[in-house]
Amino acid sequence: MADSENRLRGRVFTVLGAAGFVGQRVVARLQAAGADVFAPVRGDPAVWSRPLGHVVYAAGLTADYLARPFDTVEAHVGLLARVLKEAQWESLVYLSSTRLYDSLGAVDAHEALPLLLDPGQPRHLYDLSKALGESLCHVQGQGRARVARLACVYEGPQDADGFLPSLLRQVMAAGAQARAVGAPAPVIDVNSSPSFERDYVHVSDVVEGLIHIALQGQDTVYNLASGENISNAALFSWLGGRWHCQLRATLPAGGSQAPRIRIDRMRDEFGWSPKGLRTVLDALEEHIP
Repeated sequence: MADSENRLRGRVFTVLGAAGFVGQRVVARLQAAGADVFAPVRGDPAVWSRPLGHVVYAAGLTADYLARPFDTVEAHVGLLARVLKEAQWESLVYLSSTRLYDSLGAVDAHEALPLLLDPGQPRHLYDLSKALGESLCHVQGQGRARVARLACVYEGPQDADGFLPSLLRQVMAAGAQARAVGAPAPVIDVNSSPSFERDYVHVSDVVEGLIHIALQGQDTVYNLASGENISNAALFSWLGGRWHCQLRATLPAGGSQAPRIRIDRMRDEFGWSPKGLRTVLDALEEHIP
């Protein structure tokens, strides 16, 4: 760890999208290590006049992309194109998503797989804009731009958004209330299928992975995931046992079509070893943040 900190001290980084969930944590991590961090607000003209060093491109939209399609394309493609063309940068890591693999079904999703995207599907507006951003990095990145495809990133129940943080808050609150009054384990209905699967990766592992890619990355695309899918059935069972609740999926079970995200490239190149979801949840305190 000391070598890693020394490597970051004094390095120039720019985080675009520094106000976002991942961007904020990248900024905090770099500043703590003594890096020279530029975190411009939207529209800051200094982006075009000063050396940016290593750029972490975390600008983007997620949950509200369909309500704001033009903003989505501008964040994922328009601003990126201008940075690649006009800004002064040493390296650039573009944050994309493992959602690009979803249309392939239950495959082993490694970085070299051809993608299957449908412009006629409204949901694919997000995927297509990310894919175009990736393409710009490959075509105009001069060998210095790389892509990081992120799985379902979380930190804990304190997260403002997300299926898992919301579920954790609900479970922890219901369990605590039931124990306080000596009531039976409460039943919590969840509007999802027990078969639905996600790959959850902790934000601290994502941040470390992004720094590795920015400073040492040799390949063009990297998956940042845990490498393990967790089904709702398994998640609900574990949470119910830990916080004395019964979680009940309201949608029917079915065969999972979730891709299994391969992280061999990150492990082999950087020795990157992300924490499993159960390990993180085991360490959570009983109280609600």
